[in-house]
Amino acid sequence: MMCISDIVEQALTTSYLSLEAEESLRQLLRRKYGKEDLQAFMTLQKAVMNCCVVQESRQLQQMAG
Repeated sequence: MMCISDIVEQALTTSYLSLEAEESLRQLLRRKYGKEDLQAFMTLQKAVMNCCVVQESRQLQQMAG
């Protein structure tokens, strides 16, 4: 499994966070992680809030709703 920083880097590069990547993040965040991974996750959260990264899960919710 990739580390949090790797998943974040991929999401920032592609401007897209897949369902699989979100699930991987959830699993990784349940475990012990370092400061670098925490900072990367916070960067991803900001990118999502600023509409720089699209979450597949949000797209599916909007289509269903």
